[in-house]
Amino acid sequence: MTSSTENKAPWTAQSSEIHGWQAGNRLQIIAGPCAIESKALAVQVAETVGEMCDRLDLPFIFKGSYRKANRSRLDSFTGIGDDEALSILSEVGSSMGVRTTTDIHAADEAAKAAAHVDVLQIPAFLCRQTDLLVAAAETGKVVNIKKGQFLSPESMKFAVQKVQESGNGQVWLTERGTMMGYQDLVVDMRSFPAMRKYGPVIADITHSLQQPNQTAGVTGGRPELIATIGKASIAAGADGIFIETHPDPASALSDGANMLQLDALEPLLIQLKRVYEAVQD
Repeated sequence: MTSSTENKAPWTAQSSEIHGWQAGNRLQIIAGPCAIESKALAVQVAETVGEMCDRLDLPFIFKGSYRKANRSRLDSFTGIGDDEALSILSEVGSSMGVRTTTDIHAADEAAKAAAHVDVLQIPAFLCRQTDLLVAAAETGKVVNIKKGQFLSPESMKFAVQKVQESGNGQVWLTERGTMMGYQDLVVDMRSFPAMRKYGPVIADITHSLQQPNQTAGVTGGRPELIATIGKASIAAGADGIFIETHPDPASALSDGANMLQLDALEPLLIQLKRVYEAVQD
């Protein structure tokens, strides 16, 4: 078992507010559907996950993409409209009293999204885009940068520095797998201790199981391994998890192949909380 000294990240010796990290000594949960498909779906998922996290005393951030910009095919679902989706995110956050997050794809989206959510997510493919990172930093919101599938964990310090040197110390990193050939991803567990030198690190335990670049133009996945990746990531030092969940993944308009069925989430959270507590002080 990892000792408390080995598990301690350098940033935890400072105020957690330097990184905008409000989880305390609890596993942070970032969860929601891949995309905002409708208000009804967003509310259903947010309320259900929120109630689970309340029962388990786990801090919860609701996530949902207001627009899907990275699609393989032109006819893939991209969203219900930016303004409508952002309004839904804002309403969910205010009505439930929870923090919210969404991803942005260009510098001119940062301020608009920041008016509706608490955490701005930088997609993995865009983690080197300087203008995007600077624009996100300048909003003053927490910036959660997903590690590029093509980058080493150590190289993410430069993405963190771009945010910090733009005047924003609230930066997190998310591990979401590394390309293994053309159509698969692997999670290198060494990423967690490597990136925790720079701030809180989250394990994206659904996108890490994607099988991208399928010949049909629709991303595949291995959702049966979500629990395995989740437990291993937390044991390796993850401070939180990012998980996409849907009441009926088969009918989801985006990323259904790797999302977790909503009614399977609470048993998983119970397991993940136990692992997290076992490796803490």
